[in-house]
Amino acid sequence: MEKKAERHYFKEGWKRSLAKALTYRILIIILDFTVIYLFTGRVEIAFWFMVVSNVYTTIGYYAHERVWNKIKWGKDRK
Repeated sequence: MEKKAERHYFKEGWKRSLAKALTYRILIIILDFTVIYLFTGRVEIAFWFMVVSNVYTTIGYYAHERVWNKIKWGKDRK
C-alpha cells in the first residue's frame, strides 16, 4: 500500500513573507549589479540602477506575497 505524500498547508505569517522578500532581493541585487556592470563597465551606473530598482521592486514583491497569502485557491484545510 502506497503512503500518500504528506501535504502541509498553512497561513504564512508576515515575518516569513518579509524574510523571503529580503533574501530574494539580496540575490536580485547581486544579479542586477553584475549584469549592469557587465553591460556598462561603470560601477556608478550599476550601483544606482541597483539601488533604485531594488527599492520599488522589494515593496512590490512583499505586497504581492501578502495578497497571495489571502487567496484561498490552491490551499486545503487539514
